[in-house]
Amino acid sequence: MSLNTKKIVIAVIGLFFLGALLIVGGIESNKRVLGKKAFIKVAASSENCVDCHTVTSPSLIAQWKDSKHAMKGVGCVECHEAKPTDADAWEHEGVLVAVVVSPKDCSKCHANENDQFQASHHADAGKIIGSLDNVLAEVVEGNMGRLSMNGQSPAAINGCWQCHGSVVKIMENGRPDPATWPNTGIGRINPDGSKGSCSACHSRHRFSVVVSRQPDSCGKCHMGPDHPQKEIYEESKHGIAFKAFKQDMNLSAQPWRAGIEYSAAPTCATCHMSATEELPVTHDVGMRISWNLRPPISEKIDAKAIKAGEQVVPWEERRKNMKAVCKKCHAKNYVEGFYLQFDSAINLYNEKFGKPATRIIKMMKAGGVLTATNFDEELEWTYFYLWHHEGRRARHGAAMMAPDYTQWHGFFEVAERFYIHFVPQVREACEDKIRHGGEAATAAKEVLAELDSILNREEHMWFLGKMTGDEKARRKLAAEEFKKRYAQ
Repeated sequence: MSLNTKKIVIAVIGLFFLGALLIVGGIESNKRVLGKKAFIKVAASSENCVDCHTVTSPSLIAQWKDSKHAMKGVGCVECHEAKPTDADAWEHEGVLVAVVVSPKDCSKCHANENDQFQASHHADAGKIIGSLDNVLAEVVEGNMGRLSMNGQSPAAINGCWQCHGSVVKIMENGRPDPATWPNTGIGRINPDGSKGSCSACHSRHRFSVVVSRQPDSCGKCHMGPDHPQKEIYEESKHGIAFKAFKQDMNLSAQPWRAGIEYSAAPTCATCHMSATEELPVTHDVGMRISWNLRPPISEKIDAKAIKAGEQVVPWEERRKNMKAVCKKCHAKNYVEGFYLQFDSAINLYNEKFGKPATRIIKMMKAGGVLTATNFDEELEWTYFYLWHHEGRRARHGAAMMAPDYTQWHGFFEVAERFYIHFVPQVREACEDKIRHGGEAATAAKEVLAELDSILNREEHMWFLGKMTGDEKARRKLAAEEFKKRYAQ
């Protein structure tokens, strides 16, 4: 074979391999572009659904095609199929379907997750319907009469219920009542009796773990003036690290364990739900929480159940679980020191502000110094702000390492609300009842005596100008040390 012939053969072979590489590369590139869509399995029962909704709801189908459900052949009918006995069943293209996909529906494949969720505080979020918050949304802010939607307050429908959940009512045609649907509130009461909405965290129709692991997912509800956990997280070193190193979080990994699949930062899911080497994933977000920071006076997370005679996982075990997560990034002494600081903040709020203010309000309500109607008097608004807004901010700030929320959005505003608004308003209301006489006057005198007793406690004496000599000496020494340290 001549030299020229050899060159031609080598060139042909080279072109062949180059072509092969280009073909393989094109296939791999196409797979990367299509992602999971390259592996979709459409069950025969859902073929018509996919064909039709690809035209009518293309984004919905695109999201489903990106899901693990699509990869495993779980289609529309598998989730939306209904039985003739279902209250929300209606016929659609020859198939009985239901609009609402409930945790009970999901439990056909995710039984353990459903059991955990049904036992969680999230599942009971709908209890707000009987609370003061909903009195605000139904009466004070809203209306259930002539300005209502099917007898429901638009303020509650569009506000409270979208996080806490509505009672989904079904009309005669099997479709959900538009006053109660759409709704993905996490404590939603579904037509089949189950509580909750899996799509509150996972979002339909992609049902992505990446979405549920994002702090923003929790921030849909856990934000704002009364429970700003998202803002608190973003202020904390945890949130700062997440924003800086989000690309290293490996959010789609299964399993997803701190210190193994990722170590850059924790998210809400990391601390409250996700797995570690020792702990499994849990859909009961209370299993690592030791304090209930929601009510006017904080108590341990198991206190209410114990009072009711129920058997629950004790708060000590829940705290142990959380500490196990903390220790994936922090030393034992660091974790123990944090909890000592945290507990001291809750104790301070409870003893100095929460308990005294709550006792005064209860005495005034019981004695007729305040009316039976909620939120018709300035003092009731002042008290609500104190515990529901400022008090929660102080407590949640301490829980999640956000000093600005603990101090300036928290304890500072609690103190200002208590001393400058609450105390004078209590005195004014009581003195007014005393001037007018009657049974309420007697109760008012008892309230004033209780208020004086509270203000004469060590922690409040400064307000009466009765600071002890020891306390004055401590303040003087602190001021002198400050000037000495920072003197020019």
